[in-house]
Amino acid sequence: MRAARVCCRFLSRVCAAMTVNPILNSDSYKLSHWVQYPPGTDGMYSYVAARGGTASHVLFFGLQALLKDYLSQRITLAHIDEAEALAALHGLPFNRAGFERIVKRHHGYWPVRIRAVAEGELIPTGVPMVTIESTDPELFWVVSFLETALLRVWYPISVATRSFRAKEIIRRYLLQTADDLSGLPFKLHDFGARGVSSYESSEIGGMAHLVNFMGSDTLAALVAARRHYHEPCAAFSIPAAEHATITAWGRPQEGEAFSNMLQHFARPGALLAVVSDSYDVFHAVSELWGERLRQQVIDSGATVVIRPDSGEPVQVVAEVIDRLAAAFGTTLNGKGYRVLNHVRVIQGDGVNLASIDAILSRLAKLGYSADNVAFGMGAELLQKLDRDTHKMALKCSAISVGGQWRDVFKDPVTDPGKRSLGGRVVAARDSRGAWGVNTLERVSDADLQMRVVWENGKLLLDEDFATIRARAAAHLAH
Repeated sequence: MRAARVCCRFLSRVCAAMTVNPILNSDSYKLSHWVQYPPGTDGMYSYVAARGGTASHVLFFGLQALLKDYLSQRITLAHIDEAEALAALHGLPFNRAGFERIVKRHHGYWPVRIRAVAEGELIPTGVPMVTIESTDPELFWVVSFLETALLRVWYPISVATRSFRAKEIIRRYLLQTADDLSGLPFKLHDFGARGVSSYESSEIGGMAHLVNFMGSDTLAALVAARRHYHEPCAAFSIPAAEHATITAWGRPQEGEAFSNMLQHFARPGALLAVVSDSYDVFHAVSELWGERLRQQVIDSGATVVIRPDSGEPVQVVAEVIDRLAAAFGTTLNGKGYRVLNHVRVIQGDGVNLASIDAILSRLAKLGYSADNVAFGMGAELLQKLDRDTHKMALKCSAISVGGQWRDVFKDPVTDPGKRSLGGRVVAARDSRGAWGVNTLERVSDADLQMRVVWENGKLLLDEDFATIRARAAAHLAH
């Protein structure tokens, strides 16, 4: 019993150490802002939007997870004490009375109301995706104070958008060269867990990719989708070799290493992937897979996925598929394109939107179906993007002074692209279904495309992953 109590105390300390002080989840200069607004200010309203960047639309995702992680944690007097002491050392003022009001009047929860478009929607740049407004006139400044935390939604939005764009490209080639789209959910596999900056990034980014696909090797994404979106298992994977499990056998025994994979994992209907370029991918494909192990592959009833991992992707994938076709043969599908028998290819090196398009274009010109190849994307999917990829920003657009709302916006003469919206702006759709911007005062209930998802510490909408996936997938049909 004593050991159990000690263990519980230890775990409590560990959990406390891992918990972020909500007050310190902000930028330093925010600590001085509460006195910088006009006298009589009693309300604030801000919005989140993409201002441009690499795409005309972005796929909205990740706010629900962020709200559960960040805003559901209550502020305590201990948090206030810690933040006040740190602010003093840091050289900044501290609004102790304001934070104590949050604890005493609002039970430790930020007094804000948050509206958002539905996750999984494809939103034009310039249209608000999230709005946040204050609900306590004395604490209006918390809207701006939360900017740092809330704007991190840029990351899952950016990953989901890149993944969606990849899906559009792959789908286009499948429509041209394949009999159906049944393989589409597994055509882009997440290889990015080791290429991101933190475990949290692999959770959030990996989960954002799974809005569009169902293949991943990022286990953290499965955990996140369970915790935040009630999805029992958001993705699937298959047994696969890495270079170490092949090169450990030595170069003369590379064929034995491949055979070992077949012995352990090749069963009727099964899939397994084997990296085959540890030494000479063309020798491995033609001599080892195509001759020595050919009958073993066929007799196993499995589909063996060959993975090249170096060289110029377009050229290598095309030559590997040509050599596999010579060894295993192909079947002509209903659209007149060749599909490999018994084997497939997955390319996981040098994969980005441009190379996916180029590889599939080359294969189509050679008469091969896009069914023959899948892709793995790592840092390009989860890490090689930033807030400026889609120019994401959270901007104050209105304040209330003495109970009267007034528009607030920026309009820098040196950069018109940074002009922000004014008023209590919302996302709306017109009678033709076109997205646009309106205001709370003018928009009709029928046109308003934003729902209150969070208010004063309560999550008011808790969607499941399947609903969001279906919403995103619907945009591919247009």
